[in-house]
Amino acid sequence: MWKQFLSKLPRRSSASGDSGHCSSGAGIQRTSSCGSIPPGRPPASAIRRMSSAVFPSSVVAGIEPLVSFKDVPSSEKQSLFVSKLSLCCVVFDFSDPDRSSVEKDIKRQALLDLIEFVESTNARFSEAAVVACSRMCAVNLFRAFPASCRSGGSSGVGECDEDEPMFDTGWCHLHLVYELLLKFIGSSSLDAKIGKKHFDHSFIVKLLDLLHSEDPRERDCVKNILHRVYGKFMVHRPFIRRAASNVFYQFVFETDRHNGIAELLEVFGSVISGFALPLKEEHKTFLWRVLVPLHKPKSLGAYLQQLTYCVTQFIEKDPELASPVIIGLLRYWPITNCQKEVMFLSEIEEILEATSQAEFQKCMAPLFRRIAHCITSAHFQR
Repeated sequence: MWKQFLSKLPRRSSASGDSGHCSSGAGIQRTSSCGSIPPGRPPASAIRRMSSAVFPSSVVAGIEPLVSFKDVPSSEKQSLFVSKLSLCCVVFDFSDPDRSSVEKDIKRQALLDLIEFVESTNARFSEAAVVACSRMCAVNLFRAFPASCRSGGSSGVGECDEDEPMFDTGWCHLHLVYELLLKFIGSSSLDAKIGKKHFDHSFIVKLLDLLHSEDPRERDCVKNILHRVYGKFMVHRPFIRRAASNVFYQFVFETDRHNGIAELLEVFGSVISGFALPLKEEHKTFLWRVLVPLHKPKSLGAYLQQLTYCVTQFIEKDPELASPVIIGLLRYWPITNCQKEVMFLSEIEEILEATSQAEFQKCMAPLFRRIAHCITSAHFQR
């Protein structure tokens, strides 16, 4: 369908200022024109047929998505916003970099236009715009990841996997969609009352599923968006905590495989630091049933730093939690893995720095017995 209307566009006679190739780096190369997009206008009927594949034609309102925002009056910018979002619902196959290169560049430029509009607009987004943005992000981001023997992060206990990370070939478009979603949710022009209806529980669960990605860049984007969603939509906070707890439960007690535990713990590090005092029982339950059992998996080294931060945040807020946490760590203490045992000792050291003398005395005897066992071990370095 893209080629049907693109074939009718006249070719630009002079060289374009942008080659249309996307960099996989963090920076975004913005262009003042549509790169290799010719200056002509495709037939409006072709644009509407393509848009109606995802959105009703009444929503697109007949605005051609290749038009620049500066070329339409303010009253039509929201309609153009929806039209460009509709255009970006076409998903391309990046396994062949030379296939549909012009169409890919059109979509890339449309995404750049959308990001710039979200950054600059002061007008409230209409509900149609919110619906269109949530749908476009869902179409592009929510997908099944291919099965991989490496899925689930490192199989050992080292702090990083020895294998090179796997990067998504479609990152050229994906990182723009992620940036648009991040800026859209964080925009003051998005009414939280409208946004919460369309960035709903189903959207959040699918967003959490994206943490299975083997691309560390994608997991980092998901982490930032989850944090932004948690801050923007207060009504969704209890659900986010429950849904994330379910991810942890499944990882610890069922699969022992997940790529995004470290990123999810980073989100919770900020969440825990914002807990009001006295701590609710719900939050203490999260400590006992999630954070302490997270010391059990073999891949502890992949997320130990983030886990230790979350645990110490709890203890700093309520010092009486120190001795139960230490007892909990002793329950999961590794017996046959000296490398993991060193990690436990390192975390115990940080916890003891925040532990009062009264709390230390409650767990002193079993802790010293364990330390004595470590010292008498044949693997102890004297």
